[in-house]
Amino acid sequence: MITSFEQIAEAAADYPVRTVAVAVAGKKPIIDAVKTAMRMEMARPLLFGRRNVIEPLAEEVGLDLAEIEIIDESDDLQAARQAALAVRDGRADLLMKGHVHTDDFLRAVLDKETGLRSGYVMSHVFILETLDRGRLTFITDGGMNIAPDLTTKGDIIMNAVYLARCFGIERPRVGVLAAVEVVNPKMPATVEAAALGTMAARHQFPDCIVDGPFALDNAVSVIAADVKGITGDVAGNCDILVVPDIEAGNILVKSFTFLGKGRSAGVVVGAAAPVILTSRADSAEARLYSIATAVLMANLRRSERLKIGRVHF
Repeated sequence: MITSFEQIAEAAADYPVRTVAVAVAGKKPIIDAVKTAMRMEMARPLLFGRRNVIEPLAEEVGLDLAEIEIIDESDDLQAARQAALAVRDGRADLLMKGHVHTDDFLRAVLDKETGLRSGYVMSHVFILETLDRGRLTFITDGGMNIAPDLTTKGDIIMNAVYLARCFGIERPRVGVLAAVEVVNPKMPATVEAAALGTMAARHQFPDCIVDGPFALDNAVSVIAADVKGITGDVAGNCDILVVPDIEAGNILVKSFTFLGKGRSAGVVVGAAAPVILTSRADSAEARLYSIATAVLMANLRRSERLKIGRVHF
């Protein structure tokens, strides 16, 4: 089981080198990340964006462009669409968000003509390096689905389970978060969390254990769960945290990164190919480990789906 970001990079380096299409490669941390990915024989870049911006940055960080193709495009949305199309057409294996607004990038990913739709619900997963827990922690969905309903949350869970299995977690423990750990009909997040837990008890989620509702403390701390009298295999031991909405997930992860100085990576799961989606403010290191995560995804076939039963009268 992979428990640190260095181990992610080591594992990714054991696989074939992948081509990553970078949408709007116009900032130093982006170029720095792809340079390191090349040096580690993890991925090689195909760069989209303004050539007159990319070339000076490459010179500044020491990236040799002799064997790297740059597709010169001044419009960010068009650059994102061209990058997505390169993956769709097989010219690249991975798609990476560069210095472009997330909504424009996702518009390219979701485009019916040139994007990466697959038939799965797409969702974002943050990976946090929580060394004090002795494991990685997966947060979903803090980057794509704004206010998912119950069925979408089920698909979001399956996406995160697939990703966790890429990291060697054979049966991930999934905690569905809310503000409190008891069901309150006035708080829909608690009701949906309880429903998802019941679905898991009825074997609708393969290869994982799902429970909830959990407040954050008793999802990640055995001590907190014990104090509050919460029992079960998931309480205090969650590998995956499912947040109620995009605001909760985004704030949680950015608090970890910018206030707690923790390391994180981010990808979209459920597309036709691995998609790397980090914040424009993220470091070169965060982007590098996101590339490594996408390489791991590219080397594990996905087969599990959420089971939604039909009612027969």
